[in-house]
Amino acid sequence: MESVEKTEKIAALLEEKFGAKRDAKARWDVAVVVAAEYLPNAVEFLKNDPDIRMDMLVDIAGIDYLTYPNHEGPRFAVSYAFKSTVNQGCRLRLKVLVGEDCPKVPTLTGFYDSADWLEREVYDQFGIVFTGHPDLRRLLNHVEFVGHPLRKDYPAQKRQWLSTNDFLLPELEKRLEKLGYRIVQRSKEVLPNDDEFLEGSIRE
Repeated sequence: MESVEKTEKIAALLEEKFGAKRDAKARWDVAVVVAAEYLPNAVEFLKNDPDIRMDMLVDIAGIDYLTYPNHEGPRFAVSYAFKSTVNQGCRLRLKVLVGEDCPKVPTLTGFYDSADWLEREVYDQFGIVFTGHPDLRRLLNHVEFVGHPLRKDYPAQKRQWLSTNDFLLPELEKRLEKLGYRIVQRSKEVLPNDDEFLEGSIRE
């Protein structure tokens, strides 16, 4: 009960300091909506304030309200789940609403290392751009994949033929070299053979 009361007070502070508003759609947790331009400041406050210490970014999730009943406002949202390992049981969720015409949100990679791949996943699946991200590339889908499969208007039965392997070894080799390893033999990209192309054509 004490942790819930503390989280409620944190939400009130976010409303006071950053103009955040309680999320009317949140039924099972404490969640507030903050404008994208205030997101970095709000997160810095949550993480560094000595009485709050939300030191863990648990998850980042994309939301598409396209088919949500009676929804009004921007089509997309990004939801951030935070947790304090210092104040046991203290959790909070921030949400940023994102318009379809300019789906951009500031990156949180400068605050939490876990934001790196979490933001890449949301970018890949929903097409929301995290400005300032150091390496914003697809994470789950192929580099040639067109579209964002978790958008509500993406054709569920759509099939895409990919012409090459997603070549990730050079990036891995660079990281190994930064760690002090010596690459004895460079890897070579393996392209699909003629049989694979033929098989793909038959499936189409």
